[in-house]
Amino acid sequence: MFCTAKPPGSVSPAKRQIKEVKETKITINCVTFPLPGEGPEQQLLKPNEWSYCDYFWTDKKDPQGTTSVAGFEVLLQKQLKGKQMQKEMAEFIHERIKIEEEYAKNLSKLSLSPLAAQEEGTLGEAWTQLKKSLHDEAEVHLKFSNKLHSEVEKPLLTFRGDNFKKDLKKYDHHIADLRKQLASRYAGVEKARKALADRQKDLEVKTQQLEIKLSNKTEEDIKKARRKSTQAGDDLMRCVDLYNQTQSKWFEEMVTTSMELEKLEVERIEWIQQHLRQYTTLRHETDMFNQSTVEPVDQLLQNVDPAKDRELWVKEYKTGEVRPVDMDI
Repeated sequence: MFCTAKPPGSVSPAKRQIKEVKETKITINCVTFPLPGEGPEQQLLKPNEWSYCDYFWTDKKDPQGTTSVAGFEVLLQKQLKGKQMQKEMAEFIHERIKIEEEYAKNLSKLSLSPLAAQEEGTLGEAWTQLKKSLHDEAEVHLKFSNKLHSEVEKPLLTFRGDNFKKDLKKYDHHIADLRKQLASRYAGVEKARKALADRQKDLEVKTQQLEIKLSNKTEEDIKKARRKSTQAGDDLMRCVDLYNQTQSKWFEEMVTTSMELEKLEVERIEWIQQHLRQYTTLRHETDMFNQSTVEPVDQLLQNVDPAKDRELWVKEYKTGEVRPVDMDI
């Protein structure tokens, strides 16, 4: 009980309990984690999937080492980087279109050249047909560039418009608000813990003074101090409960939101995969004699695997797979 006074040199149950917490759990940036080797081993929420919801619980230092970056922020930056990569891919395809258009223009111009137009006989007929083939090839390349624009560049540009960043900000603000609430609850716990320690110390001092007759304190004073100590203990229990409720809410939202971000990343990769494969399909149709240049691309695109991409990314950027646990009194 928080209200029980102890002889000099003894340790109250509350103090022993606080010591146990320090030995088995640690609070970092207001989030409570188990210490390594303490308590039962935590199982992954989605084993063998390298899911976002299992590897981004711990904050990490930014490259300058001055401030902490939340694991969730790392996931958001992954989404923003993906959006930028998508934009740069569209720019690449646009440059490819410009090359095709210029190539088609030059082929068409060359097909109208008067060079060797006076060649006669069957050789002259063959030469005329060769020049005509340039015009036909120019049409093929022009058609290829038009399809690249409508079937590859445009989809890459329009996939997830400006509202996407706004949606990410909503996720960011929501999780950040929960972390702020958690920090506030943690501050309340620390304040209540200090108040309890002060009340227990006051109770012990008054009890000792009464026992050795160093003070005129009465038994009523002792009872009053005991009531205050008990109240402080109750306040601490209430603050810890509120903290644990808030951390639980943050935990649930982290799991739900990180899995939503994971789903968005799979959709992005599969969307780009689909339209890059369309690029190679159009390229095959344009030049059947040059398949060797795109066959390696085809092979690599067939091997695109969002789950493997996620595993590689998570292994490199994960911030910590130990999940939070409730704080003890």
